[in-house]
Amino acid sequence: MVINITSKQMDITPAIRSHIEDRLKKLEKWHVQLITPHIVLSKEPKIFVVDATINTPSGQLIATAKNEDMYFAINELLNKLERQLNKLQHKSEARRATNSLKETNLLNSAEM
Repeated sequence: MVINITSKQMDITPAIRSHIEDRLKKLEKWHVQLITPHIVLSKEPKIFVVDATINTPSGQLIATAKNEDMYFAINELLNKLERQLNKLQHKSEARRATNSLKETNLLNSAEM
């Protein structure tokens, strides 16, 4: 998997690159192919902003995280991506109720 890491107003050190790659490996437990993951690191006056866009066969994951500590922002971003991936994976399992609560209450009261 090729990870595109871009930075604005800062350099990407090998430590930052390895931290991002290690955190992205955690997403592999969902057994979903990550297509062209793109991470953008930028520095604003007092905070770091990390943006990510990752394509998957079933949809796109987009997240942003801001924090004073860059490593914490990266961790927060990847936690958001993991939640989105979880939701995307289990979307087909989510089912709406066939009857609304209002209809169910009316049926129960009619039986009494």
